[in-house]
Amino acid sequence: MTHVSVRRGLLYVSIAATAWGTGGAAGALLRLSGGLDPVSISFWRFAAGAATLLPILRLLGRDRNRDQGRDQIRDRIRSRSRSRSRSRDRGARRYGRIAATGVAMAVCQTAYFAAVASTGLAVATVVTIGATPVFVAAAARLLLGERLGVAGLGSAVVALAGLVMLVLDGGPAAFSVAGTGWALLSAAAYAAVTLLNRAFSAEPYAATFGGFAVGGLCLLPLALYGGLLPAGDPLVFWAAVAYLGVVPTALAYVLFFTGLGSVRATTASVISLVEPVGAAALGILVFGERFTAQGVAGAALLLAAVALLALRERRESAPVTG
Repeated sequence: MTHVSVRRGLLYVSIAATAWGTGGAAGALLRLSGGLDPVSISFWRFAAGAATLLPILRLLGRDRNRDQGRDQIRDRIRSRSRSRSRSRDRGARRYGRIAATGVAMAVCQTAYFAAVASTGLAVATVVTIGATPVFVAAAARLLLGERLGVAGLGSAVVALAGLVMLVLDGGPAAFSVAGTGWALLSAAAYAAVTLLNRAFSAEPYAATFGGFAVGGLCLLPLALYGGLLPAGDPLVFWAAVAYLGVVPTALAYVLFFTGLGSVRATTASVISLVEPVGAAALGILVFGERFTAQGVAGAALLLAAVALLALRERRESAPVTG
């Protein structure tokens, strides 16, 4: 994995969460301009993200091969059979992780849209995004030995309270058992993506590209069934696909996976809660939506909690001097 400082890792995760917040607006534009269902939009998101990363990945691969060519030849001469065995083992683990990431991405997207259809956008968003840090914290404690601590736990609880205030700003919403179950499945799948790419070393570009490719293949049958090609203005549609693939998909996931190299999985999942704040701000600026006092308070509470958690992460990672 590309190693960065904790400060830069926190910045990368924050930028990724902000970029994800613009994905909803781009998806809405795709739905309005192309008449596609959410699964088809997710397929185009993965496909465009993979197409964006492919030339970058090939360029990085050529540079890496040129720099490491002599070392690889020397290693093969010294221990050819042992080198091949280790290479096969590393390759199997790498491809297995990428495949699992792609399947988890596809499950996350599909289950979330099923939750929206069953219980509405607000409840689906609160349960999915809100449950993710809980799943990540529990699994990271058991599998990775990460401890959130009392201060971190308090920040997470405050952030979740702010999320509920922000997303349920329109008033009470009806809960559905089936919808809540789909939302929890989506949260579990997203938690799996976070933990997989925190626990194992991998190049963020390769992991992201592989996840998109596998996820797109998983969604392709459902997308073909629902209708894959747009029915409206093709220029608007493909412009929206290009934006969705580049900014809230390729860029955001590469930054998120890179940030996971230095930021704890639980911290990254809590910082990701700022995604609805970006979506709400975009709704105000672009679509003329209004913020109530409850929404403003929820956004402020959420951002304050995330900022405190980020400061705690930096302070605990700072080297002790003296």
